[in-house]
Amino acid sequence: MTPPRSYRAEAIVLRRTELGEADRVVTFFTAEYGKLKAVAKGVRKPKSKLAGLVELFTHSTLQIARGRGLDVLSQGEVIHPFLPLKTDLARSSCAFYVAELVSRFTVEHQENVDLFDILLGTMVELCETRKSDLLLRRFEMQLLQCMGYRPNLYHCTACNAQLKPTTNAFSPSGGGVLCPACAGADPAARGISVNSIKVLRLLQDGDWATALRVNIEEHLAGELEHVLRVYVEYLLERRVQSATWMDKVRSEVRKAVPPDLPQPSQGKGRADTAAAH
Repeated sequence: MTPPRSYRAEAIVLRRTELGEADRVVTFFTAEYGKLKAVAKGVRKPKSKLAGLVELFTHSTLQIARGRGLDVLSQGEVIHPFLPLKTDLARSSCAFYVAELVSRFTVEHQENVDLFDILLGTMVELCETRKSDLLLRRFEMQLLQCMGYRPNLYHCTACNAQLKPTTNAFSPSGGGVLCPACAGADPAARGISVNSIKVLRLLQDGDWATALRVNIEEHLAGELEHVLRVYVEYLLERRVQSATWMDKVRSEVRKAVPPDLPQPSQGKGRADTAAAH
């Protein structure tokens, strides 16, 4: 949907880049118009009234004017600054990952209210949860379904036979799971355990409260992450840049915690670089 000459939008900041000496080009994802870019003029000046509106991951209502090239941010009001996503390094790395996936899977000016709600809900949960890994898997599953790439987890994508509770294989090109008899047809397919399929089904069709009660061991969490990351990167035909940083941050946080203490889902620090295009 093409916006009118002047319009309001509920938005979340995905990315920002510097322009000239004092401006920034900001990529927003909005409830009304999908992904869009706008110039925040003079926002890098010390007393700019727009500065809070263009902080990464900030949720705001905006007033934007159509421009000959890029639209121009006029004014707005912050709804939620999501401060933990800016001051906590581990949570910040997860937010960058979420923002990059939304940016990569979407095109400008294509309304997607469902995806906006998914993005907003995920940012809210990221500020609060200690199960960030599970939350990211849930986000990936919701994103895939919203964009038309819901993985088939109940029947073989090749022969359509109902999957049995045994080690099957996940095929990125097939968009789901292959039974043992068909797994050899796709050289890129990799084994997926019964428990991984159960968790993915829960994230796909169950409720979040139930998923939160599931105790997922580290090796299973790693398998789930690998399966979905491979699928996402196959669809995007590129690596997810922010995933590398997120993995590094998580590794450093775990190293800093004594082995007899529970692993936290967050670290401390501040990030202010863009990860999505």
